[in-house]
Amino acid sequence: MTAGPDDLAHMRAALALARRGLGNAWPNPSVGCVVVREARVVGRAVTAPGGRPHAEALALAMAGAAARGATAYVTLEPCCHHGQTGPCTDALIEAGIGRVVVAARDPDARVNGAGLARLREAGVAVEDGVLRAEGETVAEGFFSRVRRGRPLVTLKLASTLDGRIATHGGESKWITGEAARRAAHALRGRSDAVLVGVGTLLADDPKLTCRIPGFKKVPDVRVVADSHLRTRLTSSIVATARETPAWFLVREGTDPERVRAMTGLGAQVIEVAGSPAGIDLGEALAALARAGITRLLVEGGAQIAAALVRADLVDRIAWFHAPTVMGGDGWPGVQAFGIERLEAVPRFRRERVVPLGEDVLTELRRAA
Repeated sequence: MTAGPDDLAHMRAALALARRGLGNAWPNPSVGCVVVREARVVGRAVTAPGGRPHAEALALAMAGAAARGATAYVTLEPCCHHGQTGPCTDALIEAGIGRVVVAARDPDARVNGAGLARLREAGVAVEDGVLRAEGETVAEGFFSRVRRGRPLVTLKLASTLDGRIATHGGESKWITGEAARRAAHALRGRSDAVLVGVGTLLADDPKLTCRIPGFKKVPDVRVVADSHLRTRLTSSIVATARETPAWFLVREGTDPERVRAMTGLGAQVIEVAGSPAGIDLGEALAALARAGITRLLVEGGAQIAAALVRADLVDRIAWFHAPTVMGGDGWPGVQAFGIERLEAVPRFRRERVVPLGEDVLTELRRAA
């Protein structure tokens, strides 16, 4: 049996559910599941905050006895291994599901086709690859952590038309308007963690939380790249570390007294290898991935933005432009990083342009 119009419609509904859970399900992927029997939706769910229960279990619980003989539309291949919960494949089989339609395969070596094989062995009809590209896009943070050992990295910039983020005196609030700032908070809400460099923290003392009421239930993870742990103990991020996680990426061998003071206030300190510029960003991203982060939003400053772009560690850019020009004495959004030949310039592909009041958001993806 091949996918028909109804299959596509129900899978799009499952994908919409999965998008709703982005930033809320780590360390697991956000998965959407829709259970349909005789053209009627009897169950629907997205992965719960914190990654458990899985979407399939929640949707099956909603469907109850109506799941027997029904079709389950799942955005990512159901798991078939035992973790803190039982395999979703077994839950689908035990519920009597007659057919499973899947968008993308799970790249985890414990699954990666084995989940589909388990379903087929139990006599469940399986349709694989329905809206695969959309499914892989929704799960690309999880895919990045599994395949590359680092989170999907989105660099967010808010600047003038000529790429300036602050006046020569350091004034930066506010370059963009309210609609753009609200969209930036939504980006935080769809990310597992937000990263800034210590320079930005010392200059602006940001909270780095998603402040859209009701947008996100689980705490934001705030991450600071602070090689020598210079962050003030009275900063907003440290003061709220017990309520909202605050992680500091520091060089190995950082002053242990300073580390103890930070951890005593509820912050988490993660030591990584050093580099001439501070910390090894590749190692830092790998450490975040090991901690479960799949989608990382980088909000500045210019030095860390340059270091990430130079190291080819930026997957997406979300660039907010205000209709103003500041001139060359303003602070650039990305510091110089030694490009001498045009052929060496990192290239990105524009995917979407969104008007936001007087401002414009341009979304870009790293060119293949």
